[in-house]
Amino acid sequence: MANDLTDLNMDVAETVAKTMRQIGVAAKSAARELARASTAGKNAALIYTAEAIITQTAIILNANANDLARAKQNGHDQAFIDRLTLTEKSIRAMSDGVREVAALADPVGEMSELKFRPSGIQVGKMRVPLGVIGMIYESRPNVTADAAALCLKSGNACILRGGSEALESNLAIHVCIVAGLRKANLPETAVQLVPTTDRAAVTAMLAMKGVIDVIIPRGGKSLTSKIANEAMVPVIKHLDGVCHVYIDDSADTAMAIAIADNAKTQRYAPCNTMETLLVAKHIAPKVLPQIAKIYAAKNVEMRVCPESRALLASSGIAPLVDASEADWFEEYSAPIVAIKIVSDLDEAINHIAKYGSQHTDAIVTENHSHAMRFLREVDSASVIVNASTRFADGFEYGLGAEIGISTDKLHARGPVGLEGLTSQKWVVFGDGQIRR
Repeated sequence: MANDLTDLNMDVAETVAKTMRQIGVAAKSAARELARASTAGKNAALIYTAEAIITQTAIILNANANDLARAKQNGHDQAFIDRLTLTEKSIRAMSDGVREVAALADPVGEMSELKFRPSGIQVGKMRVPLGVIGMIYESRPNVTADAAALCLKSGNACILRGGSEALESNLAIHVCIVAGLRKANLPETAVQLVPTTDRAAVTAMLAMKGVIDVIIPRGGKSLTSKIANEAMVPVIKHLDGVCHVYIDDSADTAMAIAIADNAKTQRYAPCNTMETLLVAKHIAPKVLPQIAKIYAAKNVEMRVCPESRALLASSGIAPLVDASEADWFEEYSAPIVAIKIVSDLDEAINHIAKYGSQHTDAIVTENHSHAMRFLREVDSASVIVNASTRFADGFEYGLGAEIGISTDKLHARGPVGLEGLTSQKWVVFGDGQIRR
């Protein structure tokens, strides 16, 4: 029996590997066609896709209902169910999102930094697609439309591997994307959805060097860590969102309180939500008790350093939890915040360097030199002065949309929009020059 199961597993793995090779070859061919597609052609495909999503709303909702029934049967919690759920409103938003991508400027073919050299040649850079993008994501079906739209507009073919729990929803959305491509006379294989939920498909994607040009994971830390550790192709990723707000000695009190509140409590789950609040010791008596009262009223658990505990306890703030060393590293994604009083800007910067995840960090200050030091010395994808960390988002940054956030330093960093899905190559114009 054991041998029979081993043989069966090997057969399944070989079948999945063969399927993925076929998908990869088709994607590589489609990528070449997309690279030369006109902006008008890509926009047409997106508009047709948006229309198809609205037309197929009932079918998408029915598919989503089947996914939801299985998820509930399998005992998934309410947060998971919420991420998986589609409604008529969210489907309209999905369609609108695709239209918004169509309205964005096309980065492909854009030339910059053109300059003449002493030889007479003109040298510059041209923005070009990456090629084939592999997306591996979990329970949110809207990622299927978002990822397809951004990859298509940036001239990239994509291979989408959604979570098994959303398979029927993803398939129904993918039908709309294929219809849009077909109607615009673009290759249907420009956006392919992996048809199997077998994990061997993910393993195959991670090994498709020379076929997939970059992989982008969207999901929890365990998924992203696995992909980052095992992939043989480049990965655009972030593992943690341990974001900080530092309230400087010279901060405006009202501004500091508003930002500390918003950065933590506007939403708890996003990766740009503040997890640790750092407060300079000279301003702490003025701002920290007021901030803590807001957190207490919103049932935010406060994990505090000894100095913060002494200050807040004397102000009648309770309950408080003593912070452990692990708390400074933690991305809670929940109504929990770590609070530390620091001596000055240097200690704040050092704390962020030791415990941060290079995602998003903010300073609240009226001191220009402190702000400039923070911008220069904090090594994060987004560094913010006098605003909430919640602004670290592709839409808020004017990208129109984003496919994810990268804490890597190469090739893209921070919110990744259309431009982040392209690279640049050197272009040279001459009129007969030869090198002597």
